[in-house]
Amino acid sequence: MITRNEFHGLLEKNQYEFLKEHRVDNAVIMAAGLSKRLAPVSAYCPKGLTLVKGEVLIERQIRQLQEAGITDIYVVVGYKKELFYYLQDKYNVKIVENNQYNSKDNPQSLYLVKDILRNTYICSVDNYYPKSLFNSHEYRGYYSSVHVKGETNEWCIASNEEGRITDVSIGGHDADIMLGHVYFDKTFSEQFVTLLEQLDDSSDYWHHVWEYLYIHHMDTLGLEIRKFDAQEILEFDSVDEAVAFDNEFLQHNSEEKCLGRQSE
Repeated sequence: MITRNEFHGLLEKNQYEFLKEHRVDNAVIMAAGLSKRLAPVSAYCPKGLTLVKGEVLIERQIRQLQEAGITDIYVVVGYKKELFYYLQDKYNVKIVENNQYNSKDNPQSLYLVKDILRNTYICSVDNYYPKSLFNSHEYRGYYSSVHVKGETNEWCIASNEEGRITDVSIGGHDADIMLGHVYFDKTFSEQFVTLLEQLDDSSDYWHHVWEYLYIHHMDTLGLEIRKFDAQEILEFDSVDEAVAFDNEFLQHNSEEKCLGRQSE
């Protein structure tokens, strides 16, 4: 195992032959949810297919991944899944159908792709990156974070001096919060998949986001915190937040225009 300094030194010298264990294998974009908080737009258009500043949200993320050299991309769909099919031909991505999106949460989406999880980016279709944050190689598994001032109801991260996440709590003050993509390294993927496969059908974990399973097994599941500036990772939870970023959001995401884009 090379050190972090050695890793960055080899990257700077483009000596990728020594970094094979750190090569990002693939990416999963989770896009199965209902996006209820984006109503009324989400009633006819999934959030990932909305147009934001001239680009379809999920298409922007796919392009950013591909520009980083990550071409093996899986999109897990559920709600209005047929609207995503065009991505297969346009971007050569693989569509995975989660037909239980309305009865189970996103652990089911990860279960459906468990056989391809290795050195894998786990992405949310909700996120918008003004500048790509994806890389062809990563040193170790991490969860992206931004710092927020004052009170917050988000998931707050505590970490040790080495940067390993040691605790996650819901709500806090002046905190680093979970936001953005996650990187599973091979070791994390293997351990996480083992936990997923051990869940029986009645497990309560199926009805929460996958992070619940992670935070209840943090003694064995290791992720670091990767800190970004607040303007580097954006998320639009509501129409108001989308309009605040793009004042033409509603104009370009009427039902007629959203469905029209699908028929082009």
